[in-house]
Amino acid sequence: MRILGIDPGLRLTGFGVIEKSGQKLSYVTSGVIRSGEGELPARLGVLFSGLNELIKVHRPDVCAVEIVFVNVNPQSTLLLGQARGAAVCAAVSSKLPVAEYTALQIKQSVVGHGKAAKEQVQEMVKRLLNLPAAPQADAADALACAICHAHGSNLGALSTSAFRVRGGRLV
Repeated sequence: MRILGIDPGLRLTGFGVIEKSGQKLSYVTSGVIRSGEGELPARLGVLFSGLNELIKVHRPDVCAVEIVFVNVNPQSTLLLGQARGAAVCAAVSSKLPVAEYTALQIKQSVVGHGKAAKEQVQEMVKRLLNLPAAPQADAADALACAICHAHGSNLGALSTSAFRVRGGRLV
C-alpha cells in the first residue's frame, strides 16, 4: 500500500509518501509545496495543482491528512482550513480515499505520546523509515501522518466493539 501523508499549511504544505508492505515501511519521497506570495485563490491553486502533480507521479493508494486545530488567531485557523480543503480536494479529485488524523493521534502513533516536540517527531520519522538524516519539519509531519495511517490501518481488522475512543486512543 502506498500512502500519501499531508501536513497542510498555507505558506508551506508538507507531503510525504511511504510504502507499507506487511509490517515494513519504506520511504518514497517527501518535501514541501510552497504557495508563494499573492492572493489567496492563487496560493490555494498552487497547493492544489502541486498535490495533483505529486499524486500523478507517485500514485498513492490512500491519502492521510492532518486535521486542522483551532489556534488563538481565528483568521489563521480559517486560512489553514482553506489550505487543508485544497489538499483534501486534490486527493478526492484523484479518487483517493482520505483518512484524517489529529496532531495528537499522529504524535502518539509515531513518538508514543501526544505532546511530542517537532524535533522528536523528526527523529522518530528518521528512525522508523531508516533515513540518513531527519527530514525538514513540515515534511516530517507529513511522513508522520502517513506512518500514523500505516499503523492505524491495522485497527480495521480488529474487533473494536468493546472499546471506546478517548483522546485519539482505543480504551
